[in-house]
Amino acid sequence: MSDVPFGAHSRRKSKYTPRKAANDGARTSAMIASLDAEGRETIAAPFGEALCELAKTREDIVGLSADLSKYTDMHVFANAYPDRFYQMGMAEQVMISAAAGLAREGFTPFATTYAVFASRRAYDFIAMAIAEENLPVKICCALPGLTTGYGPSHQATEDIAIFRGMPNLTIVDPCDAVETAQATHAIADHPGPVYMRLLRGKVPDVLGRYGYRFKLGKAQTIRDGRDVLFISSGFMTMRVLDAAEKLAADGVDCAVLHVPTIKPLDVDTIAAEAAKSGRLVVTAENHTVIGGLGEAVAGALMRAGVHVPFRQIGLPDEFLDAGALPTLHHQYGLSVEAVMASIKSWL
Repeated sequence: MSDVPFGAHSRRKSKYTPRKAANDGARTSAMIASLDAEGRETIAAPFGEALCELAKTREDIVGLSADLSKYTDMHVFANAYPDRFYQMGMAEQVMISAAAGLAREGFTPFATTYAVFASRRAYDFIAMAIAEENLPVKICCALPGLTTGYGPSHQATEDIAIFRGMPNLTIVDPCDAVETAQATHAIADHPGPVYMRLLRGKVPDVLGRYGYRFKLGKAQTIRDGRDVLFISSGFMTMRVLDAAEKLAADGVDCAVLHVPTIKPLDVDTIAAEAAKSGRLVVTAENHTVIGGLGEAVAGALMRAGVHVPFRQIGLPDEFLDAGALPTLHHQYGLSVEAVMASIKSWL
């Protein structure tokens, strides 16, 4: 037993320096603030409501949660269909295994947790119990990328990179409430496993004004433009749409190609749009620049023989700071203003 007085170790000099939050004074609700600017219409719990709508006509729909139903909007389904909901506790591996068993018995399970816990903690169980058997389990996860200010323990900045290499697994990254609801219906009909990133709570309605309809596996042009082609997924599509409107006032004409299905990637549409001459191609994603949409698009264009000026907007290859979410988005280049600044510096 050491004879060093209790607490003495903490006073010794060390090479280790604890990471500091980006804004220690901003540990408030801003850490989980809305992803969009004030004034945008929102829809509450689009995933949970869509799942309830599905369950009205499909008795095979069941829900599971790893003690996070309230924080993934699964509680909406749990309240409406308590006999078809399974609370598995803080045990993602058990939840995934149970979902696989339910799928084998003819059910279509929707399993929810945070994206970090599905991708980091339950990967092997997803691979062996679900993906290898090509079972119709839908893994729907909140807090993807930088959608919380609570630091690396909850920021799933590399979830797509982790899952892109898994055979049989479809990956979906919806933009807003409209697409989340539509995608929930679409993945329920898909015969294989799906990993879908979730925006929860009051989610902005962005794509509704464009008459958008989600199509699994398809990229769609939201707006056209001659100078820049944004290729985006998730909430970054709403950011680049806002940036495109503001850049237009400065004489910069931007197109936006929304890519909600990361795997399988709609290579034909992406290559055709990127091949249109005279445009800078910029990918934008709520994910590290390593292994996500940007690198998937770059690889697809290279293999297709499409050679264009290319840039990435995404998170750096590092563990991110904690702090107020709007501050972090601007710090790491995901805010509308940061997107505009990047475009102007590249043109």
